[in-house]
Amino acid sequence: MRKQRKAMSEQQKLQNSLTVGDRVMTTSGLFGTVVETEDDSIELEIADGVVTTWLRQAIRERVETEVDEDEDDEDDDEEITDSSDRDSSDDESDVAENAENAENAETQKTG
Repeated sequence: MRKQRKAMSEQQKLQNSLTVGDRVMTTSGLFGTVVETEDDSIELEIADGVVTTWLRQAIRERVETEVDEDEDDEDDDEEITDSSDRDSSDDESDVAENAENAENAETQKTG
């Protein structure tokens, strides 16, 4: 009971401390940015120009702001480059290994 009361108290503190500009997640998993607060409700911008009204109790947690998209793109480019470092000799050895495995399986069936 004590842990539950403490958790409820912390949740209530969070909901009462929300301010314009906070990035939050609702209990249903929707992410948005607080654009207006009222006594028992808040307005969240969930996409450019799309604002919805929510009860404060529907806010589960405050989340970190998103990382710049440019930084994400750089990480993606590195992953693509890393996966393309494989040269054709690797492909040839894979083909030879697969053929050898198929021969061994056939030998086991007939032998």
